[in-house]
Formats: sequence, structure tokens, C-alpha cells
Amino acid sequence: MKYRIYIDEVGNPDLDSSEHPNHRYLSLTGVIFDLEHVDVCVHPKLESLKRRHFDHHPDDPVVLHRKELVSSKPPFHALSDSQARSAFDDEFLKLLEELEFSVITVAIDKLDHKKQYSSWRFDPYHYCLRVMLERFVPFLESRHARGDVMAESRGSKEDMRLKKSFEELILQGSEFVTPQRFLSALTSRQLKVKPKSNNIAGLQIADVLAHPSFRSMLAERDSAAMTAPFGSRIVEILQSSKYHRSKSGRIDGYGRKWLP
Repeated sequence: MKYRIYIDEVGNPDLDSSEHPNHRYLSLTGVIFDLEHVDVCVHPKLESLKRRHFDHHPDDPVVLHRKELVSSKPPFHALSDSQARSAFDDEFLKLLEELEFSVITVAIDKLDHKKQYSSWRFDPYHYCLRVMLERFVPFLESRHARGDVMAESRGSKEDMRLKKSFEELILQGSEFVTPQRFLSALTSRQLKVKPKSNNIAGLQIADVLAHPSFRSMLAERDSAAMTAPFGSRIVEILQSSKYHRSKSGRIDGYGRKWLP
């Protein structure tokens, strides 16, 4: 079996903006799919759902974006009708329950990171990616499988930096995963970077899940409740069956990780 982890981000990696309340955090969410499952089930079912609810055509496909979905902005303006919104939400959530995947979310408090490591300023995005891969490799090993990594494009310069950092990590290893384990578990030492406009099902699902997954972690950290109804329903599904977890069922440290 071959798996792929599709990665989406919430927030920005700029450490200089960490003191601004709206830019204090960064999180990466990776959604792990068996690639055969993507081909046979995930992509066809997601395309079918979009055809039923939106003006979706193969030559001009609708690509799911959480922000536009939530605000009912084009091409999701049909969701401004409450009945249409309810029908789409219910069907999308049912699809999430049916699909087979695992989720890993890594979040970093950039302000705490900056204060704690005054002389070690690891790029927050690269740091989160490293921590995520340190969990993806054991996931693959436990299934005697191999896999690769696909992230959403962040711009040509950022993509080049990220690809270089990714390859260095694979070849040099980390504190917890040796280069040999990286090379054995991953089918490529090259990071795949694609824009969501390519209509890649895994990246679209990662986009929709990333924000509620992060918000739920932040809410628990602050002993607060989630207020977004749709996001709360997504989190219920993640906690019930989708977060990566230990053999004993523990999620924290496996499917969810706070940094530093």
C-alpha cells in the first residue's frame, strides 16, 4: 500500500508577526489517504458531491475552499440558502465519516517559541513539518507501507525553500527519525507541491479540516468552547475516528501536537 499525506496550513510562519494576536499561531494539518482509496473512492465521491450542489464541470471544476464555503462566496453562493446549506453540510459530513483517512495536526505558538528559543529560530513552518513527518513515518512503518508528501503551494520562493528543507530533513534525519528510516518509509525525498486549483481531492479535504482542527486545539488549550457549528461537527468526527492515535487510543502527541 502507498499512502500520501496532504498538508494545509492555518496562519503564517512569520516569527516577526507573532506578537500580533491574530498572527500568533501557525498550524499544519496533514490528511493521510491510501492512494488507491483516493483513486477509487475519495476523488469520485467528492466530484459527485460538488456536481450535486454547485455549478461544477470538468472543464471548470469547483475547488473547495473553507473560507468561501463558510461565507457562501462564489462559486458557493447557493449555500446562502439555509436549506441548501444544511443539505450540503450534512452530505459533506457524511462523506467524511465514510472515507478512510487519518489526520495529524501540529500547531505552534510562535510567541512562546520566540521567547523560549531566543538563539534558535527554526522556521515555524519547517519545524511543524518536521514534527508532522516524525509521526507520519511511524504511521507508515506500523502498516508496513510507504508513502509520500504533498503540500499546498505557498509561492515559488517559499516552495523552493520548503523543498530544500524537506530534502535536507530526509537526508540528515531528525532527533527522533534517522535518515535510514525516512528513506525506507518515503517513496521520494522530493516534496510534492501543488496548488489547490489543480482540483486535488486530498488538498481540498485538508483545507476544510485544517481550521476546525486547529481551533479545537486552541479552544482546549484556553479552556474554551468551540462556537462554529459546522466546525464543531467536523471536530466530533475527527476525535471519534480520524485523528491518528496510539495503540491505546491516545490522540495527543500522535494526531495532535502543540509546540513548543
